[in-house]
Amino acid sequence: MSGDQISVLAILALVVGLFLWGRWRHDLVAVSALLACVVTGLVDPSQAFQGFGHPAVITVACMLIMSRALQTSGAVEVLARRALPEKAGPVLSLAALMGVGALLSGFMNNVGAMALLMPVGIKLAQRLKLPPGQVLMPLAFGTILGGMTTLIGTPPNLIVAGFRAGLEGGPGPFAMFDFAWIGVPVAVLGVLGIALVGWRLVPKRQPAGMEGFDTAAYLTEARLLEEGASVGKTLGEIEAVLEQSGAQVVGLVRHEMRITAPSLQRVMRAGDVLVIEAAADSLSSVLSSLGLKLEESVRPPAREEADKDEPADAAEAAEGVARPGDHARDHQRGEGQGEHRDEGEADDERPSDKPRGDAAEIALMEVVVLPGSALAGRSASEIGLRTRHGLNLLAVSRQGSRSVERLRAMSLRAGDILLLQGPTAAIAEFASESGCVPLAARDLQIPNRRKAIQASLVMALAVGVAALGLVPAAVAFMGGVLAMLVLRTLPLRMAYESIDWPVIVLLGALFPLADAMQSTGAADLLARALMDWVARGDPVIALTTVLLVTMFLSDLMNNAATAAVMCPVAIGSAATLGVNADPFLMAVAIGASCAFLTPIGHQNNTMILGPGGLRFGDYWRLGVPLEALVVAVSLPLLLIVWPL
Repeated sequence: MSGDQISVLAILALVVGLFLWGRWRHDLVAVSALLACVVTGLVDPSQAFQGFGHPAVITVACMLIMSRALQTSGAVEVLARRALPEKAGPVLSLAALMGVGALLSGFMNNVGAMALLMPVGIKLAQRLKLPPGQVLMPLAFGTILGGMTTLIGTPPNLIVAGFRAGLEGGPGPFAMFDFAWIGVPVAVLGVLGIALVGWRLVPKRQPAGMEGFDTAAYLTEARLLEEGASVGKTLGEIEAVLEQSGAQVVGLVRHEMRITAPSLQRVMRAGDVLVIEAAADSLSSVLSSLGLKLEESVRPPAREEADKDEPADAAEAAEGVARPGDHARDHQRGEGQGEHRDEGEADDERPSDKPRGDAAEIALMEVVVLPGSALAGRSASEIGLRTRHGLNLLAVSRQGSRSVERLRAMSLRAGDILLLQGPTAAIAEFASESGCVPLAARDLQIPNRRKAIQASLVMALAVGVAALGLVPAAVAFMGGVLAMLVLRTLPLRMAYESIDWPVIVLLGALFPLADAMQSTGAADLLARALMDWVARGDPVIALTTVLLVTMFLSDLMNNAATAAVMCPVAIGSAATLGVNADPFLMAVAIGASCAFLTPIGHQNNTMILGPGGLRFGDYWRLGVPLEALVVAVSLPLLLIVWPL
C-alpha cells in the first residue's frame, strides 16, 4: 500500500466517521476533506474546485430552481387536488397520495414535493381519523421511492451518471429514463405495499404540538373570474367544495352590496366577491379549487380613494337589492381588467411613493396590531395601505367575532392579525411606523394559472430535450432555468434562494476526493478487499454486498455523500471481477435512495419527525420490510436489465 493510498483512505475514513457522528454539517466536512487532499498532495491545487463545475452539480442546482417554479406557480397543487380522491378509504387515499408524491419526485426535487404535499397529508389524516404519522411516513417514503425513477429524480442518480460518464471507453452517462427500468417497478410495488399493509406498521402517536404561531381563521375576499370554475354554480355547490378545506362562505358582495346570508340556491356570476373564512394554510387550496382570485389582486388601485368616501353597506340589506348605478360603475371600472395580471403585476401598476423593486421582493407576511397602534379604528382604505405603502391587505384574522364590513373598509382593532402582501422592506417599515409586530412570513403560494402553465411546459420541454439526447442534461435544464427567468415564471432572487447550497458545496467538494480515490488506486484496493473477504469472487454476491452497504450508509449519512463515496468502490469491484460496471453503479443509485430506517438518512424523513409525533426508533418498523422489498425486487431486475 502506497503513501498516497494510505492518505486518501485515512481521509475517507475520517470523512465517513464525521458524517456518521453528525456533529459537523456535511458540507463543512466535505470542504475540510477537499483541503486535506490538497495539503497532502492528492489533489492538484489548480484542480481543487473543478468539482463545482461538474455537470451533476449544475444539473442539481437547475432542478432545484425549476422545482421551486413548479411550487410557487401552483402547478403541483392543481395536480394533487385533481388526483386525490375526496371520499375514499385509507388504502386508496394513501395509494393516491403516495403515487402523486412519487410521480412528482421523478421530475422535481423530492424534498420540495414532500413540502408541498405534507399539508395535504395532514388534512388527509384528519379526514381518515388517523394519527398524522401513519400518513406522513408513507408519504415521505413514497417521495423517496419516486426519486429513483429518473436521472433528475434525486442527486445520487446524477452522481452515478457522472461516474459512468468518466469511465474510460465507457458508453457515457446514463440517459434520462435508464433508471426507470429498476426504479419504476420498485416504486410501484413499494407504494402498493405501503398502502395495503405498511402504513399499519407505523406506531400510532399524536404530535406533542406544532411549532410556530397558529392563527385563527382568516376573513378574506375572493372574486369570481370570467373563466373561473365557480361561475354558474350555486352557492351551495361552492360551499360543498370549501368544506373539504375547512373553509366557509360568510358573505357575498354583488355590485358593491354586501349580502350576509345569501341563499344557497343563488347562482354565482363573474365579478361576484365571496367573503370566505379559512385557515391561512388553506387559502391557496381554496383559491385554486374554485378558480378564484384574491380581491386585492384584481381591484384597480384607483378605486381605493373612492372607497374612502363610500359608506359601508349595511349588513341587514335585503338580499338581491343593489344600489342605483352600481352596475354601471362596476362596468366603468372594468372588473375584468385585472384578471390576467398576477399579484406582482398588479403591484407594479399601483401608484405609491414607496420604492418598489422587482417581483422577487414580494412576500406574504403576518403582522399583529398592538394596543395603542395608529391602525386601531381605521380601515385599510383610510390609511392608504395600497396607495401610500404599496401593500395589499389579503386577509384579517380576528378572534371571537366577524366584521360585517368589506375587508378594505373593516375597522381594525388591537389584536387583529393582518396577512399583508408586498415587498419585505415595505412591510417591515409599515409595521414599525404603525405599531405592529411582524409574526412570520407565510409560505403560501397563490395559484397563478399562467405561470403554472409556463412552468409545466418549460419543465416538460427540458425533460424531453434531455431524454432525447439532443443536448446534455445540464445544458437542457440550464436552458429551462433561463426560460423561466426570462418569462418571469420565477423571480430572479427566488431562483438563488431555492438552491440548497450545502448540497451543492457537498457535491463540488467530494468529487475531487472521489477522483483521488480512483487515481491513487485506493478505490480498487477497497473493492479488492471487499471481493476477497465477502464476495469471494462471486459477482452476484458482490453486487448484493454493494447494494446492502450503500443502503446501510444512506440510512446514516447524506445520500449524495453516500453515492460519491460508493461509486469508486462499485467501479473498482466490477473491474476486479472483470464484469460490467453498470449493475454496480445502478445498485449504488438504488441503495443511496433507500434511507428508510432513520429520520436522519433523508430530509423527508426529518421533516415528518415533529408533525407526525414520531420517534427515532419508529422508522425501522416500516423501513425494514420496505428495504427488504427493494432488495428482493431490484436484484433480479439488475441482473436482467444490466447483465454482468
